[in-house]
Amino acid sequence: MARVAVIGGGISGLGTALMLGRRGHQVTLFEQDARQAGDEPDHDFHHWTRPRVPQAVQPHSFLAPVRTVLRAEAPDVYADLLARGAREYHDFDWFDTRPPHRPGDEDLVTVRTRRIVLEAALAAAVRREGGVDVRTGHRVRGLTIEAGRPARVTGVRTSRATPDATPDTRPDTPPSGPLGGPPDETHAADLVVDASGRRSPVPGWLVEAGCRPPVVEAHRTGIAYLCRWYRLRDDGPRDPGRVKTGSSAPFALAGVFPSDNDTFALHLVVSTADPTRGALTDPAVFEAAARRFPATAAWLDLDPEPRSGVLAMAGLDNRWASLADAEGPVVTGLVNAGDSLLHTNPTLGHGVALGLQAAQYLAAHADAVAADPAGYHAWTTRTLRPWFDAQVTADRGHERRLTGDEPPADRRSAARGACAFDDPVVMRARAQVRHLLLPAADAYGTEEVERHLTAWLDAHPDFTPQDDGPTRAQWEAATGVLTGTHSSRTATTSRQAR
Repeated sequence: MARVAVIGGGISGLGTALMLGRRGHQVTLFEQDARQAGDEPDHDFHHWTRPRVPQAVQPHSFLAPVRTVLRAEAPDVYADLLARGAREYHDFDWFDTRPPHRPGDEDLVTVRTRRIVLEAALAAAVRREGGVDVRTGHRVRGLTIEAGRPARVTGVRTSRATPDATPDTRPDTPPSGPLGGPPDETHAADLVVDASGRRSPVPGWLVEAGCRPPVVEAHRTGIAYLCRWYRLRDDGPRDPGRVKTGSSAPFALAGVFPSDNDTFALHLVVSTADPTRGALTDPAVFEAAARRFPATAAWLDLDPEPRSGVLAMAGLDNRWASLADAEGPVVTGLVNAGDSLLHTNPTLGHGVALGLQAAQYLAAHADAVAADPAGYHAWTTRTLRPWFDAQVTADRGHERRLTGDEPPADRRSAARGACAFDDPVVMRARAQVRHLLLPAADAYGTEEVERHLTAWLDAHPDFTPQDDGPTRAQWEAATGVLTGTHSSRTATTSRQAR
């Protein structure tokens, strides 16, 4: 059995540590934050400041692989997740009557919950796992590396936070030295898993040590997210009825994320170049704009209780960082997983699903990966890379759309989206793509789907691709921004947000 050091205590790190520990490996998890998600995830969600995890407060819906991996590897975690209020939603729940079951239909389930609830369930399980040593407040400062072709990572160097330092104020330099503080410690490992996230320092450490550089590919999206959280009132309406969760305008997208314990989030997506972006950080402006879309207006009509301000996230990109190049692994004894390996703009919700799939593979092949990571790198390229490429393609389309540079939508392709909400056969294909079960060409390219789509178009001869959201004039009236000029109120809000 391998000695494994896991860098990072987010969802991918927790999942990797838990699955490895349950297979008998000796695991040490290092997390620089001095705390983990606890027994009060609602309090943590609203009061735990996490600047290194900006996506933590953004809405999530967990795709089928999250449920599948947890049910296979940690059914107790999945049961705990549901007990904490997470809800299952099957894509066929849209229809009054489900179609006859086919093999695989049981996997077309979204788990609706906030990220913090999943983190809390995983953290609780990891704390119970005897084979996992969790060291919070420990920052990994570097790697121990043996020279070779390629070099081999043999462990990590860590330091603990000084007593008067908080997780978010600790210095980036080692605390040892004339100012005092504990010295670095070295921890030997047969395998180091970098799950430290999108800002991982590991690639830089490898280059500094003289290793061949990791192969990094990054694509900036030019998309900004803004969301606001709400809770349904105990004495208020509970259900918006049969309403789609997404709406669109030529320059903006809107959606709703039903979540755990009567919470939900509304979100708006605009181009980072849109002059109304700053105004949307004002809650009143955000809601005025959201009411212009059928999906989000239906949930605002339930008169929910606001639970947050407007939470913005931009600077989004899609990034792939492989620790292997054309010659093979750039180093042995080290692999990356989760956002350290790939992170994607959350438009399609891939991140946690791909992270837990990688964790499952590592747990099942840890000894082989520790001896030679080439098989793991090949698996990530074969299994995960296609979804990264699909996200890059989708985001290029979103950016062109939001900036007005996208050509008119193909009528037949656009019809697939509309048809899916009328036809279970097309909905199944849509769900298989959405849940990372089949690539679009395989799911939609069957004779059956083509036949059903043709029949739907014949029954809707006047169908043309169109948005259900506001016109630009209506949007500017709602946001108070005309031709790029903010009103005094929204200009002040924008300055405060910065």
